[in-house]
Amino acid sequence: QVQLVESGGGLVQAGGSLRLSCTASGIIFSINHMGWYRQAPGKQRELVATMATGGRTNYADSVKGRFTISRDGAKNTVSLQMNSLKPEDTAVYYCNAYISITKIEYWGQGTQVTVSS
Repeated sequence: QVQLVESGGGLVQAGGSLRLSCTASGIIFSINHMGWYRQAPGKQRELVATMATGGRTNYADSVKGRFTISRDGAKNTVSLQMNSLKPEDTAVYYCNAYISITKIEYWGQGTQVTVSS
């Protein structure tokens, strides 16, 4: 089992920045990928950014150049630095952890990010 706790959401004006953090606990040694997804009202949940254990990253086209994902193995955290935020970035952001050996993924409770125009 893996537990994920997110922090750092909030309200920001367009062009501003926010940093999200997610701390994992439990059977963390087995985690292969950690990352962030988001879900806006009336839309499906979508990938924002992920990072594999080896450091390989994957970003949604809509956030490339604006968002940066990072992982701290010692602290079991994954962070998302979000710059140049746009109103269309408004969504609930979810932390995700994936264990390939069991093909099970875990989700945090979500944190709201609201970008005002």
